[in-house]
Amino acid sequence: MVKELLTFEEVSFTYSSSSPVIERLSFTVFENEIVAILAKSGSGKSTLFRLITGLESPDQGTIVCHAQGKIGYMPQQDLLLPWLTILENVSLPLEIQGKDKKEAKIIAASFFNRFGLVGTESLYPDALSGGMRQRAAFLRATLTSETLLLLDEPFASLDSLTKTSMHRWLVSMWEKEKRTLLLVTHDIEEALLLSDRLFIFTNQPLHGFTEVQVPPDLRRKMETTEEMEQHRSSLKKDIRALLIEESLR
Repeated sequence: MVKELLTFEEVSFTYSSSSPVIERLSFTVFENEIVAILAKSGSGKSTLFRLITGLESPDQGTIVCHAQGKIGYMPQQDLLLPWLTILENVSLPLEIQGKDKKEAKIIAASFFNRFGLVGTESLYPDALSGGMRQRAAFLRATLTSETLLLLDEPFASLDSLTKTSMHRWLVSMWEKEKRTLLLVTHDIEEALLLSDRLFIFTNQPLHGFTEVQVPPDLRRKMETTEEMEQHRSSLKKDIRALLIEESLR
């Protein structure tokens, strides 16, 4: 039975003396799925994440989250601390959870092989490529939460080849870890490739949205046939048309 992990019910939020950022927003995210959020810059997705993590509280409505432990967050910039080694950076969430430094490092180090980070333990962030830094950031987010990870355009700053490699890597990690991922992206192709569902926001404040179900035969398929590519291209065309239509209203 598929379980609900995160639910927004008629949620509204306004920063003091400003226009509403989120207004009567409702949606549900289920366990072990990847949901992509497509929204324009400045539309309120950062506020959405702040509400999910509890950094902000809604003015109206309810947010129900069944995530175990804290919620993992991975931003576009990896935010690795330059004066700490990769192992020290990755083990930080465990220390914050109350484990001593030695135990935290032992636990974190046990994940390095699975995440393709063996050999980087004693290196500092500036010695790693962009893709490797994002792997370390993803591991840090994974150690923060057992269930829910928020990914805020995590691959936007990478070149196309590295981004493709990271897509393959993320899919392999998701299959092993089975976390629920909420992914913010401006890349329609990335959203269709990685996610089970797309939430397409075209209005401000954030309220109603268009939901697109990605067909099972297209989800996380890195090797595709011509027929699959045609199907995916058709979906991209429909989504672009929707975004253009809504922007003209």
